[in-house]
Amino acid sequence: MEYRTIKKWHNKISLLGFGCMRFPLLENGQIDEKQTEQMLDLAIKEGINYIDTAYPYLDGKSEPLVGRLLKKYERSSYFLATKLPIYAFETKEEAYKIFHKQLERLQTNYVDFYLLHAMDKSRWEKCKKLGILDMCEELKKEGKIKHFGFSFHDSFQVFEEMINYHPWDFCQIQLNYMDVEEQAGIKGYELAKSLGIPVVVMEPLKGGSLTKFSNDVEEIFKKENPNKSIASWGLRFIGELDNVMVMLSGMSTYEQVVDNLSTFKDFKPLNEKEKVVLNQAIKQIKSRVKNGCTGCRYCMPCPNGVDIPQNFYLWNRQAMYDNYKVCTFGWKNLSLEKRANNCIGCGKCEKLCPQHLSIRQDLKNAYETLKVIDEM
Repeated sequence: MEYRTIKKWHNKISLLGFGCMRFPLLENGQIDEKQTEQMLDLAIKEGINYIDTAYPYLDGKSEPLVGRLLKKYERSSYFLATKLPIYAFETKEEAYKIFHKQLERLQTNYVDFYLLHAMDKSRWEKCKKLGILDMCEELKKEGKIKHFGFSFHDSFQVFEEMINYHPWDFCQIQLNYMDVEEQAGIKGYELAKSLGIPVVVMEPLKGGSLTKFSNDVEEIFKKENPNKSIASWGLRFIGELDNVMVMLSGMSTYEQVVDNLSTFKDFKPLNEKEKVVLNQAIKQIKSRVKNGCTGCRYCMPCPNGVDIPQNFYLWNRQAMYDNYKVCTFGWKNLSLEKRANNCIGCGKCEKLCPQHLSIRQDLKNAYETLKVIDEM
């Protein structure tokens, strides 16, 4: 396993972190706890020591399950990260209660890395107004939080304001080879580095979108190195950034864990020739993607039952592969009430979307593309 040493904390952190937002599910929609345990056990056995969850993940079931599964391990053997849900409180006292509820759910006395979750301009103003930063600093003094930071989904300008406002221990941003100019982006990474603030990278594989492509795109990668998985290119791209202390992968199958571990067993960032190859692939991919949905599901639930991320996933998948076959099964198994044409245009989703997508119009476009499947 590749590790990054954070000198000011004397911490040795696995460069690959286990994101606990996309655990495998059973047919009834419940978490497949047996497979999840196997995945987490393998990850820890092979050296992953950074486990990341959050209050709302998997309808609030991620934290309790992570707490149970980690009880078999010595607490000092891993770093646990979770996040304060800014939407879930209106007072400092309520936020304080939520934090302690999180400790109970995680069955721990402290959190190694605690983040203000999914920060944007409005949530940032709310945290300042309610004194949430002071609350977290007090919890640090009590030893209940070891390191305090934030995860971010907004423009670079907002990121710049936030990161310069407070002496953060770390920050978490979305970054991958398709999104270097989105949100905080590579500029945000460089700013954090200049301030000596370590960076956690989320979505290095863009919600799984960078793990499989159409044959012509995959051929670009395979021609250069037929023995490396498509996913490994995205992880190695991020690994070159020396101020990234950990990158999170929300692994949802045992096979994904195995593949990612193989990338980090003898980790090598992209070389100059591979960077040229990657840029060729990026150019090809960008010509096809319809929108930048990562499947984070912050837009959900839809008041009228539309499964927004699933519709966009199928729409983008069809566009990237230029092939209806790759999304036919998903569309035919998407219940009628969850399809894009049931959008009533209320706009609630657009206010919550970290990517600031034009969701209502995109749903119309997605339906026009995907309804063809019903006639095939």
